[in-house]
Amino acid sequence: MRITGTRCPALVVALVLGLSSLYCVAADQAADSHLTKEQVKNFLLTAKVIKSRDSSTGITHPLRLTLSDGNLTHDASFQSVDEHKGLEEFASGRMEMNFTDSYKYNIAAYAVAELLGVDDMLPVYVPRKWSGRSGSLSWWLPVKMDEEQRLKKKIEVPDQDAWNKQMYRVRVFDQLVYDTDANLTNVLIGEDWKIYRVDFTRAFRTIKTLQRPTDLVRCDRQLLAKLKALDRAQLMAQTKGFLSKAEVDAVMARRDKMVQHFEQLIAKQGEDQVLY
Repeated sequence: MRITGTRCPALVVALVLGLSSLYCVAADQAADSHLTKEQVKNFLLTAKVIKSRDSSTGITHPLRLTLSDGNLTHDASFQSVDEHKGLEEFASGRMEMNFTDSYKYNIAAYAVAELLGVDDMLPVYVPRKWSGRSGSLSWWLPVKMDEEQRLKKKIEVPDQDAWNKQMYRVRVFDQLVYDTDANLTNVLIGEDWKIYRVDFTRAFRTIKTLQRPTDLVRCDRQLLAKLKALDRAQLMAQTKGFLSKAEVDAVMARRDKMVQHFEQLIAKQGEDQVLY
């Protein structure tokens, strides 16, 4: 079965500057980094900001900051958007009640990804204050292109099976966090066709149903096991200050529906056809 990112939910791109542009993803995923995830977190939390510049793209207008701890100098993406509206009307005509667009969801998404063991496909997001504003800060690394560019240029992936398995994980995660802004520029492609998923500022709605259950056709065995084991108390603790009780309840409700969905698929198609 062929699968692309065409219908994969994703948020408005954090930073899109062309095929040679840099995107924020976890530093321990970079071949030239040699930093552990904890070292990346510590650098993002403590390094001094020595330069900043605006990003001309992306609805949330993230800033590109250059950080240095005296030994290492590296760039990061800073998002400080934190908007809350009773009603938001979009250019498409779609309306959303209790609209939220917040940097806090970046941090919450990474915490959820860590609990599920899929944080390798997200940036390392940490909370950071800069220039009097609270926001999320994430490491900045080069990738080859985003999924929208790949599709427009009709570039074929070299290993379709490996690509599909990555996209299945992205789709599972997107359904869990309920991302309301679909944009393929947030599915980034690194070296060796590694997929990264960025920007979650419009995720974590309190809706307890799934956006697109038809997107859930296969699942990583370990990811499904982690979904089943996801504990509400642990999720509350890991996302404290970034998700509300209602938002956590919605995540758990969607988790239940996702597990049920995959169990029904397994019953109909067989485990080997659904899990990998």
